Amino acid sequence: MRIEDSRNIQSLRELIDADNFVEHVSVDCVIFGYNKEKLRVLLLKYHDLDIWSLPGGFVFNDEDLRQAADRVLYERTHLKNLFLDQFHTFGRISRTENNIHQTLLKNKGIEVPKDHWIFQRFITVGYCSLINYSLVDTFPDAFNEMCQWFDVNELPNMAFDHERIIQIGLRHLRKNLDTQIVAFNLLPEKFTMNDLQKLYEIVLGEKFRRNNFQRKMLSLGTLERQEKLFDGSPNKAPYLYKFKDNLVDYLD
Repeated sequence: MRIEDSRNIQSLRELIDADNFVEHVSVDCVIFGYNKEKLRVLLLKYHDLDIWSLPGGFVFNDEDLRQAADRVLYERTHLKNLFLDQFHTFGRISRTENNIHQTLLKNKGIEVPKDHWIFQRFITVGYCSLINYSLVDTFPDAFNEMCQWFDVNELPNMAFDHERIIQIGLRHLRKNLDTQIVAFNLLPEKFTMNDLQKLYEIVLGEKFRRNNFQRKMLSLGTLERQEKLFDGSPNKAPYLYKFKDNLVDYLD
């Protein structure tokens, strides 16, 4: 047995033996990535299984849901200090019926009673974020062998109901992009209207006419026009913009 396999088994044993989790409650994090080309989502691949999942985990008795989401995301991927927006609670009876945990433990030779809490129904609270994935490094935890970005339109074989969680998270992101784009910190302090339009087009998956887009953005009242961007080119210099202060409302 490889050393890393032994560590993985020990980590699993410690998890299933823990008795200080909130029963039947978990958190899952949908981390969308943007880099001026495509919209992607961060997924983890289980050891010895051709199945991918969102970064997720259980909630300790002594922590808030948001604290659990922050902790789980860091433990699973090493990402931290992200704006995480709670967007939906998932409680369908069928969501944990594909025996992922049973298969994972069986592959590791770990025997657990059939009535163990890890096999029972779980309700999960979804959190989402949007980051520039070209600026961050991610690392899988002991439970997973790979951490990888996927095009939101080309997802692999997913565990549980995680494909549905991604789709609902994407719908929430697109619906609230106008009010929360500042929180995701995707643009420099000062940016052009073209920079902003590219971001919208990639996240929303549609193209906009330049004049219509500019008119809409200015009508929101969230931008402050700055000096022009003179880069030495013969083209007309565009104005720079910045978001007004105090736009982000952190919801508990």
